[in-house]
Amino acid sequence: MDGRDTVPDSTPRHGNYVRRALDVFATYGDTEAFVATDGRRFTYADLRARIRNTAAALWGHGIRPGMTIGMLVTNSAETFFVQLGAHLLGCRTAFGMRIAPPAFLRGLLEFTEADAFVYQMDVCGEVGRELALAAAPLPTFCIGTGGLGPDLTDPPEATELPFDLDAITTEPDTLFQTSGTTGTPKLVRMGSRFFHAIPQVAEFYRPADLPRLRQLSLAGTWHSGGQSAALMTWFSGGLLVTGVNLDSDLLFAKLAEERITSMLVTPPALYQLLEDRALAGADLSSLRHVTVCCAPAAPARLREAAKWFGPALNIVYGMTEIPIITALPDVAGDPAHPERLASCGRPWGDTRVEIRDPSGAVLPPGEAGLIWVKGDLVAEEYWKQPELNAENLADGWLRTGDVGRFDEDGYLYLLDRVNDMIVTGVASFNIFCRPLEDALAEHPDVVQAAVIGVPDEFLGEAVHAFVVRAPGATVTGEELRRHVTNRLNETWTPREVEFLDAFPLNESRKVDKKALRSHYLSRPS
Repeated sequence: MDGRDTVPDSTPRHGNYVRRALDVFATYGDTEAFVATDGRRFTYADLRARIRNTAAALWGHGIRPGMTIGMLVTNSAETFFVQLGAHLLGCRTAFGMRIAPPAFLRGLLEFTEADAFVYQMDVCGEVGRELALAAAPLPTFCIGTGGLGPDLTDPPEATELPFDLDAITTEPDTLFQTSGTTGTPKLVRMGSRFFHAIPQVAEFYRPADLPRLRQLSLAGTWHSGGQSAALMTWFSGGLLVTGVNLDSDLLFAKLAEERITSMLVTPPALYQLLEDRALAGADLSSLRHVTVCCAPAAPARLREAAKWFGPALNIVYGMTEIPIITALPDVAGDPAHPERLASCGRPWGDTRVEIRDPSGAVLPPGEAGLIWVKGDLVAEEYWKQPELNAENLADGWLRTGDVGRFDEDGYLYLLDRVNDMIVTGVASFNIFCRPLEDALAEHPDVVQAAVIGVPDEFLGEAVHAFVVRAPGATVTGEELRRHVTNRLNETWTPREVEFLDAFPLNESRKVDKKALRSHYLSRPS
């Protein structure tokens, strides 16, 4: 499908991207680069020095090119310094999520063939210590005092690097853990192609005629999206401000104090902001990009958000395997096409997107099928999962696991995850979650909706809806069922509507449908 938004491509595909980054950072000197989660502030000169110091410290402790460093961290400044310092050495970094299943974490270091382990004391101390002891005598480092192994928080200053950069020919890469939206978490490998493409993202978000980015990132460094946000900001000479799980009051304060121009929010985080009375008094004047990402947002809530954020509100569709697939700038900017609120925009940059049937044939606009993508930001492979690679990666194309369709103008509409699609009735109708959730969310008494398929003796699967009501709302399940029937039809109508105070979220701040299924199955029969 054509119609891609073109981004200039002048980026090299080979060589160590951190060396290039250090050269870029040197040109910005004492310009402020980074406000860490704990409030510490760093200039570009500081950033450059800390990366070099950390690389020298790792070398002094025996880390060499080609080694793999397992990492259990969140959003500390040192996480970035370790990642970039290790990559300067030509190492691989392998990230795990601190809330991943314990069995997955226990096998992480062995599975990634780690040569060393780094963990963050303040949030991962207990599980990090458990992993380190189980992996002994694997070399271990900590971020923060009181942990096992050397503390990498403040390494000695390295006026000269103890290694020859020109002698390091191994290109760095990273293993990122997926959020496990529909199953067991996986590791995807991002290579040099991904890291060298990041400056293109910077050019897209910060055109030459605009002031520099002041980016607020709440995404974890263990996620490709979190690292993309950081690197694109620094490559463009911007200011990165990081945080973890900021409540609305703190977020509004941060926007005003740091004059934030760009931030990424998940749909649940956006809905939380919209429900907060403080939004009416918040200073949003500096914002140029409010990017809704990680999961589809209900059109009704996007219309509401556009009243507050105006042309800054935009949508990006992506995933761990490729952080940006499509983009929809200025969500409410085309009143002639209100239906596009339900889309996720058009293919971004060099990314190609095709809708295919199960046999692999490309489908025309209007027909729903599997979404396949190709571009520089696509992961190289799923780590040690040849069957998964054979099924989902072919000739540079990635099978996303999402179902969607294009319209005649090249706008992509997400319909469902393949594993979330509900097959119901004697005729085995396919019920896509996204249109049904959008229909429920259009009701004025509904803040958020999620649907799953549940076992049914006669239908095979039945539709079960979870709903978070607006404060003070009294809408009933039967009223919402009639609402869906009127908006769609009886086939799409949930068998039951269950009300919750809030939805469970995973580490990526997406609605955790695995937790919702577990909740349903744990109910008394």
